[in-house]
This record gives sequence, C-alpha cells and structure tokens, in this order.
Amino acid sequence: MPTVDDILEHIGEFNFFQKQTFFLLCLISVAFTPIYVGIVFLGFTPDHRCRSPGVAELSRRCGWSLSEELNYSVPGPGPEGQCLRYAVDWNQSALGCLDPLAGLAANGSPLPLGPCDQGWVYDTPGSSIVTEFNLVCADSWMLDLFQSAVNVGFFIGSMSIGYIADRFGRKPCLLITILINASSGVLMAIAPNYTSMLIFRLIQGLVSKAGWLIGYILITEFVGLNYRRTVGIFYQVAFTVGLLMLAGVAYVLPHWRWLQFTVTLPNFCFLLYYWCVPESPRWLISQNKSAKAMKIIKHIAKKNGKPLPGSLQSLRPDEEVGEKLNPSFLDLVRTPQIRKHTLILMYNWFTSSVLYQGLIMHMGLAGSNIYLDFFYSALVEFPAAFIIILTIDRIGRRYPWAMSNMVAGAACLASVFIPEDLYWLRVTAACLGRMGITVAYEMVCLVNAELYPTFIRNLGVLVCSSMCDIGGILTPFLVYRLTDIWHELPLVVFAAVGLIAGALVLLLPETKGKTLPETIEEVENMQRKKKKKSSKIY
Repeated sequence: MPTVDDILEHIGEFNFFQKQTFFLLCLISVAFTPIYVGIVFLGFTPDHRCRSPGVAELSRRCGWSLSEELNYSVPGPGPEGQCLRYAVDWNQSALGCLDPLAGLAANGSPLPLGPCDQGWVYDTPGSSIVTEFNLVCADSWMLDLFQSAVNVGFFIGSMSIGYIADRFGRKPCLLITILINASSGVLMAIAPNYTSMLIFRLIQGLVSKAGWLIGYILITEFVGLNYRRTVGIFYQVAFTVGLLMLAGVAYVLPHWRWLQFTVTLPNFCFLLYYWCVPESPRWLISQNKSAKAMKIIKHIAKKNGKPLPGSLQSLRPDEEVGEKLNPSFLDLVRTPQIRKHTLILMYNWFTSSVLYQGLIMHMGLAGSNIYLDFFYSALVEFPAAFIIILTIDRIGRRYPWAMSNMVAGAACLASVFIPEDLYWLRVTAACLGRMGITVAYEMVCLVNAELYPTFIRNLGVLVCSSMCDIGGILTPFLVYRLTDIWHELPLVVFAAVGLIAGALVLLLPETKGKTLPETIEEVENMQRKKKKKSSKIY
C-alpha cells in the first residue's frame, strides 16, 4: 500500500505546487511577527514626566527643549509607583530660566509635592498605547497585562484550535483563524478605550499563533521527506524576515494606530487561500477520506506536470485508521513513547521561550534607537537557521538540538563569572547564548511534528508549543524579580534550565531520514528501531 511519501517521490516532492504553497504560507509567518513582538513598538514607553501647571508656559518663555522642560516637571516616582509633581506656582513672573527651582524654594527648604493630576508629558514624536492611555506610573502594570493577554490567548488558542484542526481539518481552521485575526486586529486599531483594546488583543492571541502553526503543519505535510526539514526551517526564517520588516514599518509609521492598521490589513488577503491552498491529503487519509485525498494528490501531480502511475491510484487508509480517528488529549500521554515525547517536548518549548526572551531582557540592547536595536537583534537569528541547515542532514536532529541547549546554558553560566569591565566578553557570551537558544527554538518546532502520528500531529504540536506561552508569561517575573535579589541570578536559572533541556533531548529518538509516522504503532516502534540499529532507510 503506497504512502503519501511514496506518491510524492513520483509526482514531485518540492516542485511547482509545493513551492507556490510554501511561498503563500510563508507570508502567514511574516504577518505573525507584529502580533508576537509588536508590543516593542505598540507599547513603547518614551521618557515621560508629570505635567505641572505653568511649566509649559515657562518653557516657551525660556525657549527650553522638551527634555529641559521635563527636568522641571517631576522629581521622580513616589511611593507605590505614584508619579508626583512640584506643588508650586510656576506662573510667578520672577522665575528665572537658568534655575527656576531655586527661586521657588524658600530658604533652601524642599519643595512640596502633589499628585500628578494634570496628565503627563512624553518625549516622543509619535504615539503608542502608553502615551494615548497614559499607562505609566501607577498604571504601568496595564502594559504588562496587555502583553500577558496575548500570551494567555496563545495558550488557550493552542489547546482548543489544535483539537479543532485535527478534528475538522487544517484548511477550514486556517481560514477561520485568518478571518478572526484580521478582524480583531482592525478593531484593536480603532478601539476607543483600553478595555476594548485589551479584549481584541486577547482575541488575536487566541487565533494568531494557532494559525501560524497550522501553516507550518500544512507545508510539512505537502512536501516530501527530503525537503521537510528545509521548508520547516525557512518557514521560521520568514518570521525573522518579518522582524526586519516590522522595524522598517514601525520607523516609517511611529503612530501606533496607523502601525496596527498597516500590519493587520494584509491578513485579509490570506482569505484568498481558500482557492489556492488545498486540504492536507495526509489528514484526509487519517480521517478515512481516501477519495478526497486522491483528488488532491492528482491536483498536485497536474500542477507539477508529473503523471500519477496507475499503481498508486488505489490509495487506502492504514489498517489502524479503517475507522475515522478522532484526536484526544489522552492520545498525547496514553502510550509510553508518545507520553515521553510529550513531556520532553513541552519542557523544551518552555525552555526555549524562557531563554530566548529572558536573554534579551537581561542583556538590554545598548543605544537609544529602538528601531536599530530591534533590527540588529533580529539579524542574529539568520546564522542560526544556516547552522541547522548545515548540520541537520549530516549529524541529525538530536545532537545539534541537545548541543544548542547546552551551549545556551553554558553561555549563561559563563556570563555569571565574567567581570563587568570585560564588557565585550559579556556581550559575546550573551550573543552565543542567544544563538544557541535560537537554534534550539527552531529545532523544537521542526522535530515536534516528526514525533507524532498524523491524526494527532497538529494537536501535539499546538499543545506542546503552548508551554512557550507559559514561559512568555513567566519570563518577565523571572528576570526582574530575581534581579532584585542578585543581578546574575536569572542567568544561573537560565543555565540550569538550558542544561537540563539538552540532557532530556538525548532521550528522544533520531528522526533523520524517517518518514512522518502515520500511526501510533510507528511512533512506539521508533525507539525500538533505534535500539535494533535497523538498516532500513526511508
């Protein structure tokens, strides 16, 4: 009985149809970037001070710049994060321009302070949700909530939409997530208040990441064995391209509402995929819909200009899927090998998220240009992709993946002992750690799909990857709270987490040169085949 991989060897593993579909799905990966990291620009917090009555008039009279005006607007945050202002009369004509505070203080006594009830002054030519909704001082936690909302959405969406995609198909679920994502993105751009904006941000989180991962699953199921890892890697490279493009668009459009509109509207074009991207034939076979699967396979053969041999036109489902299989969360832990895969993959997704985001937060990009800082930080991800391409077919998945985690952990541990005056060495170690965890991040996404049978593959990827959302929620607390205890303590935690992740990866089977498993039995036999050192090459 021929498998999908057997048929693709005859009609093209990566010909015109696969290249066209790959390009279209990569655009989804590019468009996902603003949702995942757009908070850097949407929630940018510029230098700000409490507005004091009369300071603006005095600033105009003295010809101050905005930065000079801010110096006389507030002495700093008060207790419990409350912003305070000088409770004095700035309209006195006797005030000088060189040191007006000296003329307000009687006998050198401290100036009285009052609540910041006149608004804030922001040193920025553009706008963000921070400047529009005044998410500063006592309300600064609302910006954290804004970013947490999208991560909560990622988590819930991965758990629910993953099940729906495996139950009802990849294509309808992809189109639904695109429509909801685009609509909620536009509604967020015109939201009149913080509460409605937060709700639409949560809705975006519920569907956007799930749509990105469904696109990843689709492209890996359309191509043949020899190209599966390549398209998986470059699908993630498309996300990095999105990072670079986002920096440029945000620079041109410094106002958050226009930026949100601009990065959201292209998502509506993806609805045209209804006519361009078919359902996955692998999923159809797993659901005992061989006739529909064969129709799509013939369409692929026609697009590729390859004939479909008559001996391959009697496709039948495997014996195990003689009845329609409905995925269940219990399937991810029911059998020994799949249970082991699930637990190790969940931990590695969590580790990748914590180290990837945590290293960025702890290192702190130097300089004051947010656009260049963001651009440079994105460039480091390109070498990681080529490292995977150069090693994955020569060495395999398991050892480069384990080594990248260990390198990231070791780099974090080394940074703890590097003196502050050796700044260049600390930066080098931080970049090495960032490179290692980027490789691990891309590797876990690649291998995750290769360790589950078809009928629960989408569910397995989305459930395991949901742990990176938990990591995204916890990382700010790990970094900033532990830093209050000891500045290098987060690096010690990152080192331990990374080294453990690398050791656990060695317990997984190697998937190099193996077809995607179609049944539970095939997954359970992967480890046994490894132990027997079978010479059979797929």
